Amino acid sequence: MTVHNIYIFDRNGNCLFYNEWNRKKQAGISKEEEFKLMYGMLFSIRSFVSKMSPLDMKDGFLSFQTSKYRLHYLETPSGLKLVLNTDLSVNSARETLQHIYSNLYVELVVKNPACSLAPPLDSELFCSRLDAFVRSLAFFSPRAA
Repeated sequence: MTVHNIYIFDRNGNCLFYNEWNRKKQAGISKEEEFKLMYGMLFSIRSFVSKMSPLDMKDGFLSFQTSKYRLHYLETPSGLKLVLNTDLSVNSARETLQHIYSNLYVELVVKNPACSLAPPLDSELFCSRLDAFVRSLAFFSPRAA
């Protein structure tokens, strides 16, 4: 079990924060291009799910999986988008993403008057606390690195 990486996007598609832990393969493109592709994919999937769902989906799209990884997604009421990529053994990271948003991002970034909300997010405290939190997760495995 492992966590590969995390993206945090604002409502306009700007990548506010990115970190990786156990990512074995790089995309082969610049990080800026990777961020644009990820946000575009999220936008497309959200649109597809909302149009194809037979029911009114309160939460929208929560995750998807490929043969190699699972992408977990949380969109906040303010339009912030959190994406956590894990291996396939992690069924749901919804509570993890909600904890990152409410207990780390809101408390250490939004409520901090010294921290700018413009990309990139430059709070060392947020970075270190997020890293410690992710490394403490039951599904984080340092040997996968």
